[in-house]
Amino acid sequence: MTDSFDLPRYFARIGYDGPAEPTLDVLRRLHLLHPQAIPFENLNPLTGARVALDVPAIVDKVVAHRRGGYCFELNKLFYTALTHIGFRVTPLIARVRWMRPPDVVTAQTHMLLRIDLDGATWLADIGFGSATLTAPLRFVPDERQLTPHGAFRVVGAPVDGEFDMQFEIPDGWQTTYRFSLKRAEWIDYEAANWFTSTYPESIFVNDLIACRVLPDGRAALFNTVLTLRDAAGAGRTVTFDDAAAWGACLRDTIGIDTTGFDLDALFARVAARANMT
Repeated sequence: MTDSFDLPRYFARIGYDGPAEPTLDVLRRLHLLHPQAIPFENLNPLTGARVALDVPAIVDKVVAHRRGGYCFELNKLFYTALTHIGFRVTPLIARVRWMRPPDVVTAQTHMLLRIDLDGATWLADIGFGSATLTAPLRFVPDERQLTPHGAFRVVGAPVDGEFDMQFEIPDGWQTTYRFSLKRAEWIDYEAANWFTSTYPESIFVNDLIACRVLPDGRAALFNTVLTLRDAAGAGRTVTFDDAAAWGACLRDTIGIDTTGFDLDALFARVAARANMT
């Protein structure tokens, strides 16, 4: 998977100029830089374009053409870079719990990574949209861990062997997803990706979600509404009512190369969707 991977090109894409060594310092630096340089976005499933998970396709889209992607693409790219450096990485799969009622069972549609390093287990995830990690978390249940963009923790879930990732918001702790430390198979992601990117009721098929980590906060565009939050979580919103300003936000704030997209038609679609919700 990694034999032909161009690591220096990936480093250039995220703005990293340090050593390619499997150390905690390198992991932390890469984990912070990646989501600042490469956005989370779903323009492919939203426009009916295929989401390919082979590494050359991801590199072509995300690195060469300066697009973003969602969890399967972003975390597979990160996995490939980390393993190329020499990290011991295990792919994991999770059930998204973000803003879901506790009694609703969700499918396994999220990818994250486990890194075993110097006798400790770490969790990495640069693909969870507006609540993505910006630093690896040490796998120590019930411990509040501060990252450059908020506090997270891992807690035991009601099912034995499973855990909840939680993000601290002003109202308290919000579960983002539920996972186990069991290795996922690549075919699991292919099936989950196909479902997520083609199921008619999938949020990624119907709504625009585009997020980027900023040096001092986060930016999240949902259809026509941009939410900007500072490092403390305080936010403000901007609602776009014309395609030009909305397209400029996609390019300049979120950081997506929108070449090839009909932004007028796409804006009309997401604006109509926003009026329905």
